[in-house]
Amino acid sequence: MEAKQPRLLIVDDEEQLRNLFTRLFTRHNMDVTTCSNGVAAANILSEQQFDLVITDFMMPDMDGLELLSHIRQNYPSMKVVMITAHANVQHAVRTMQTGAIDYIAKPFAVDVVVERVNGVLAAPAIAQPEAPATRKKRQRSNTATKYIGEHPSILKLHELIPKLSSNTAPVFVQGESGTGKEVLSKLVHESGDRASGPFIAVNCANLPRDLVESHLFGHRKGAFTGAVDDMTGAFERADGGTLLLDEITEIDLPIQAKLLRVLQEREFLKVGSSESQKADVRVIATSNRNVDDAIESGVFREDLYHRLAVFPITVPALRERISDVPALANYFVEKYCNLYGFSKKKIDSELMNKFLRSSWPGNVRQLENMVQRGVLLSADRDIIQVDDVYNDFFVDSKATTNASSEVRKQKMETIEEMEREMILQALEETNNNQQLAASRLGISARTIRNKLKKYREEGLM
Repeated sequence: MEAKQPRLLIVDDEEQLRNLFTRLFTRHNMDVTTCSNGVAAANILSEQQFDLVITDFMMPDMDGLELLSHIRQNYPSMKVVMITAHANVQHAVRTMQTGAIDYIAKPFAVDVVVERVNGVLAAPAIAQPEAPATRKKRQRSNTATKYIGEHPSILKLHELIPKLSSNTAPVFVQGESGTGKEVLSKLVHESGDRASGPFIAVNCANLPRDLVESHLFGHRKGAFTGAVDDMTGAFERADGGTLLLDEITEIDLPIQAKLLRVLQEREFLKVGSSESQKADVRVIATSNRNVDDAIESGVFREDLYHRLAVFPITVPALRERISDVPALANYFVEKYCNLYGFSKKKIDSELMNKFLRSSWPGNVRQLENMVQRGVLLSADRDIIQVDDVYNDFFVDSKATTNASSEVRKQKMETIEEMEREMILQALEETNNNQQLAASRLGISARTIRNKLKKYREEGLM
């Protein structure tokens, strides 16, 4: 009987290195899949099984340590090898503590890499996770996800979560971008009876329009041009657990109709199939749009909203709970000190006062990004100072107190800034009619929506 080929997932933002690894490991009878960043890797891991993940450290969106933490949390038995060009003892120790089984510094000899990978594959499997019943009991009493805050609005949310978690009715979470809608959704999942099941998050705004149905429900091989294999959709992957439909108001109306049927009948059809499949899935939906406006304008079905909004929740903006800023900031300091292997740090009082005076157009996500920057730029110092976060080099240094007015006044030095100015100007001239503004600019309304979402997240409007 022929031995099974080891399956490797290579994660690196350098195409040349991905191609090198593909040729190298394929010659050594290994099945290789590659991707360019941690976010893509997380998506692939949710759909496929691998024997080993080999990941670079420095990557956009999600670096190697963040990917490693994600793997340890969601796939405890997965073996991971970290490769980096920024090798140092502290980083190596932190990587191994986070759960990597090996650590390889660039530049490296290919024969050494092959030898090390073979050694990792031959090593005993990482201890399997505890039994589902035990894990369910542990997760319900001590969830991994935390929603930080002591503001009355947040305390009310914390009081509500056990009630939401005790059933499987749909939840609809509204709030501005960056307020923590996904974090709250995951907390509901982890606090309930489905904690031992999968938590699948789908960003509906980022799905290719012509593949939304396949991503949600899956498809059969040959269902359409390009469908070279069967595809497992989000509903099937979330079976027995929770499916988060992030920014659901961005889905086109025909798909909304099919979602409504799934919620009503608790079954779905794969594209190209005539056989229904049961959907034992709890659905949590989120939107950063005003849902009443979306319904009135005809882009979101009212009957779908009412089906989803058994429990409608509104998450407050950070400016509405500014008293929570110190607790959030200190939580993020601890998080990123642990992630990057730094000793404990504190936020200078002048910086904290500046945080408290800010309006936070990008909400909690913006605060987290700025604290992460402060942790990294303060390096070996134990105090994070104003200059570590607010610096003329960074666009948002002037955007946090009055983002809308300040950013619009800045000199347009880049193509991206010119593009933003043209979009905002077109919206002003059309009284915020996205369809008309898109027509004037020769782009799609969907592009404008995605651009506006990006500007809000970055505090640029």
